[in-house]
Amino acid sequence: MDLTENMIDSHAHFEFYKTNIPNIIEECKNELKAVIDSMTEYRKTHVWKSWELLRPYFGFVFPTLGYHPNEARRGNWEKVNRVEEFILRHKDEIVAVGEIGLDYHYAENEKQKENQMQIFKHFLELALEIKKPVVIHARESEREAYETAQRYGVDAYFHSFAGSRELAKEIVENNHYIGISTGIVFIPEVRAAAEALGIERILVETDSPYMSPFRGQRNKPCYVRVAIEEIAKLKELSFEEVERITEENAIKFFNFQPKSEVKK
Repeated sequence: MDLTENMIDSHAHFEFYKTNIPNIIEECKNELKAVIDSMTEYRKTHVWKSWELLRPYFGFVFPTLGYHPNEARRGNWEKVNRVEEFILRHKDEIVAVGEIGLDYHYAENEKQKENQMQIFKHFLELALEIKKPVVIHARESEREAYETAQRYGVDAYFHSFAGSRELAKEIVENNHYIGISTGIVFIPEVRAAAEALGIERILVETDSPYMSPFRGQRNKPCYVRVAIEEIAKLKELSFEEVERITEENAIKFFNFQPKSEVKK
């Protein structure tokens, strides 16, 4: 077996490929063991629509359900409640609550930041209620998101992390995980975080179709190999070792079993 067939992309969005979903998933199956798909409520991308699109692929795709902070800034609690009800219905089928969090880059005023924080806390409480870890999106708000998650006592994965090296170290010292994305090839903060951390608390991800390591192309989950390659170079380790450890990290954090490992 090609060693790349063991890779796990810990954060992607197949639903954004729309009509091309079957082709992209089939391509990924040739190179990956599993993909964690973060189905998150954002404008017209409704979690219930994403769920129906991707349900035929569950077993290779492992879903999370959440409420994106860029939607949360609008403060639509009727929508929040609908998403919460959907999560509760599917709590035994998801591997985490997320992505949820804070994104101050797009928040236009203090009221929108306040809306984000209140809805973030709401879903942290929900995660505790259903005993699931959380996937956190934090942009220009990494410290606030981390300290809030700490106060709630959740197990957290800070996906596509681009905060400071110091905060990255603090996060992993408190037993959370950091997501190193394919943006490692063009975002200095991502590379700096990867340099600062041991791989025992790193997950690798693409955030597909975003964060493409190849100019002019949409990202794909199979490009997660680029993140593994770059980490291996930084750490002077083999691709195989980084792949193995980050795979184990993903399985441990999300508490799931890829189909290829299910005992018959």
